[in-house]
Amino acid sequence: MGFPEVAQFRTLTQQRAELAKEWERWATAPNTATPPARTTLLRTDVAQSWQRSLHTVDPAVTEAPGLDDISDTWSQSPLRTPITELSTDLRGITEDAGYLAVVTDDAGTILWSCGDRTLRRQAENVNFAPGGCWDETHMGTNGLSLALHDDRPCSVFSAEHLVAALHGWVCYSAPIHAPDGRQVGVLDLSSSWDRSHPAVMTSVRALVTAVETMLRAAAPAPTPGVRLECLGTARLLRDGRPVPLPPRQLEILALLALEPDGFTPEQLHAAVYGDRAVSTSTLKADVSHLRRATGGEITNRRYLLTGPVSCDAVDLLAAVAAGDTTSAVWLYRGPLLPGSDTPGVVQWRSYLDVGVRNAVLASDRAEHAVAFGERAPGDIEVHEHALRLLPLDDVRRAVVAARLHTALRA
Repeated sequence: MGFPEVAQFRTLTQQRAELAKEWERWATAPNTATPPARTTLLRTDVAQSWQRSLHTVDPAVTEAPGLDDISDTWSQSPLRTPITELSTDLRGITEDAGYLAVVTDDAGTILWSCGDRTLRRQAENVNFAPGGCWDETHMGTNGLSLALHDDRPCSVFSAEHLVAALHGWVCYSAPIHAPDGRQVGVLDLSSSWDRSHPAVMTSVRALVTAVETMLRAAAPAPTPGVRLECLGTARLLRDGRPVPLPPRQLEILALLALEPDGFTPEQLHAAVYGDRAVSTSTLKADVSHLRRATGGEITNRRYLLTGPVSCDAVDLLAAVAAGDTTSAVWLYRGPLLPGSDTPGVVQWRSYLDVGVRNAVLASDRAEHAVAFGERAPGDIEVHEHALRLLPLDDVRRAVVAARLHTALRA
């Protein structure tokens, strides 16, 4: 063991001893459901997880509860195909480095694992194996449960685990998201505490990115029906096929989609043309053409969509209203109908941009700011927010720093 390795081992040993003392103080408190308030050694996320977990988990539990048969769950999981395709890489990474890889569903049940044989035998002793239930309710604070609860990459080292039987482990976990932003599981790399190293989290993030890329590539073809895409682009699809429409009619359709109560002819005329001297017959002709393009889903006296016309801007609006920042960032492909100067579109464009931006700036998840920053390269505040949230060893810092530099020079 070289000098740097010796120094790192001593640091880890000291950290482990200090955390063990803190764990002892919490676990032996008279009322474990309300542990001591002082948390000088614990990260905030770990302390909060301990407080939640102590209501349902005995720190002396020796193994996770399990399900007898998960074969059907794994065969139907959206993660089965990408993980199978990556299995050779995962086995190479874990066996060479002395680590164990596990993949869970969105409830924290382990569906798949591979890695170092010795570690796998040790992991089976605590049921850290397929079928094991590792959510916070059953096993308290651990990498899998924290990644699921906080919906972000996280590590849990030694006595940061609430259950004493896990104090010999270190876990690096990150949630996996479906193309629509939903959590579908967690990927975790775990090993003995003395193998802890921040670079492992970089590998976890890279693997999760690969899995999510495969999930997007495997997303089903467009479903039958009418679909308007107007974020960062402008096109109408019918049963997955483009329908040629002039820009003005796409603008009118977007306004109708975003206003479920519809418009009077006068209101729609003002939203589309503003103060310009355009005859009402022009608007009627555009709406008539739209009826044919959408299959007759627009009413006459009050312009209102009556049929199932889906729209990415409407989906984005719903995500922002629900506080679902993950979905909002994923849906945001750019401004509403970029280049349009139609008054109603300009107003909605500003509303949506501000809504997503404020949600990103209020989020404590770095991936939100990093992803939104790609769509808003000139937004200095968003890039600065991303850099504040990204760990110093995160490889994404270089990209964000370059974006910030470019924005400051503009």
